[in-house]
Amino acid sequence: MKTFLKVFISAIILLANNHLFAQQEKPDWVAGYADGCTSITVGKKASVDGSVTTSHTCDSHRTRSWIDIVPAKKHKKGEMAEIFKRTNCDTFAMATYAHPKIGEIPQVKYTYGFINTAYPCMNDHQLAIGESTFGGREELFSDKGLIDCQALVKLMLERTTTAREAIKLAGELTKKYGYVDEGECLTIADKNEVWHLEILGCGKGKIGSVWAAQRVPDDHVGVNANASTIKEINLSNPDYFMASDNVFSLARENGWWSPGKETFRFCYAYAPHSRTSLASRRREWRVFDLLAPSLKLDPNAENYPFSVKPDKAVSIDMIIDCFKDYYEGTPFNFIKDITVTDKDGKTIISPLANPFMPYDMNKVFKINGGWGWLGERTIARWYTMYGTITQSRSWLPDEIGGVVWLALDNIASSIYVPVYSCVTDLPESYKTPGRTKGYNRNSAWWAFNRLGTLAAHRWGDMRHDLDKVWLPMQKNMLENQKAVEQKALDLYNPKKPKKTINYLNDYTNQWGDKVVKQAWELGDHLWTKYDEKF
Repeated sequence: MKTFLKVFISAIILLANNHLFAQQEKPDWVAGYADGCTSITVGKKASVDGSVTTSHTCDSHRTRSWIDIVPAKKHKKGEMAEIFKRTNCDTFAMATYAHPKIGEIPQVKYTYGFINTAYPCMNDHQLAIGESTFGGREELFSDKGLIDCQALVKLMLERTTTAREAIKLAGELTKKYGYVDEGECLTIADKNEVWHLEILGCGKGKIGSVWAAQRVPDDHVGVNANASTIKEINLSNPDYFMASDNVFSLARENGWWSPGKETFRFCYAYAPHSRTSLASRRREWRVFDLLAPSLKLDPNAENYPFSVKPDKAVSIDMIIDCFKDYYEGTPFNFIKDITVTDKDGKTIISPLANPFMPYDMNKVFKINGGWGWLGERTIARWYTMYGTITQSRSWLPDEIGGVVWLALDNIASSIYVPVYSCVTDLPESYKTPGRTKGYNRNSAWWAFNRLGTLAAHRWGDMRHDLDKVWLPMQKNMLENQKAVEQKALDLYNPKKPKKTINYLNDYTNQWGDKVVKQAWELGDHLWTKYDEKF
């Protein structure tokens, strides 16, 4: 009992010290992405079936938890599109964002339908977008203009069908109406290729943006983990590079690049501090290490290639494993035990060994470079709101070819379900807000958040309970995909695709309902099994 109390008190002291550490003033450049997101991209020749893939973990519990489908729409001449901007909101039961209207721009004649996650993820023409914030130079943040990141993603999906069109539109809209957000990387995939667009504002009081875009080669994989990764850009090769017309001049005028003395590198001109973040660099390394271990990349390097060729073709389950990862099996493993010294000076494992989620252990011990904005973090995080992995496939009709694998809350304790880009509705629980009024048994997100929160108390044990249930279900969905899509093809009529749409809509909704029900039941099981062990 004495040993237990000694360990308990020590843990409380460590947590208290860590709380004080958390209150230390953070550099201005991290203010916009202290939570952070991760995006992995895969070219069509790097995937097992020719899919083009982007992805996103929305690592912020301020982000809205509900998801719905926005249908395609025709618009009247002279109609205006309302523009909203996300702002912190602390007036509800839980911290969230408000989205006040800040202006309007002319509407187009027709807008495409899309899956409306907080950052809309795919439209009905298989155009898909992931996101990761890198902040950038504080001087570039503009307070004048209309378009923030979420608004930009929505406009791109509503108005374009290819990655190149989306990038061009982003440049045109932000040049005319202004970009008012932190530096962002948008990973944009269509049926043939995937690009990374890195965009920032032009400075306080200025309308416009500065940006560069680089294509991931078809046989490569890429990653963005809250750090700018675009370096040299070759605008004489438009097949792989695009940029704003001020990309060089703005850096030169501000003294961030000296022509003739140094090579222009976008990340060092516009977001140099993001390259010093171990939290970003380690995730970049880990994704490449998992998908291309033969490269033996240095886990402590400042820079990695923009993209790499994987050792073998990448499947959806391989990407899922990347997003669930917490460095187990590496020197940076986050599963560590709390140890104490007994009265004889012998080091022993305490009764409180590893009570924390693996990616929170550094928060207690300040190891592996510390934690937070400059220190270590894993790909999986407890405050993920949702995750997406997309497939865009040129050989299939849009109704079948576009699919978003969607998981709610912490990826490490969740499961992905297929949401086809043609679906017309989602289960009611997915459309139910989960944060404005607090805990809600009708919300799909709360089913998974409750489950992840419970599992965090004894992650070393409970993760095996989760895997026992989720892994077979995930395997079932992945293995059934080919047969499901063949049946959808058999039903398909390009002039009357309603039968295919209804079939895939039912399939998506059946799995959505099933995993939410299972998440509630699994949470109840953990309560029961570990009742006397919490």
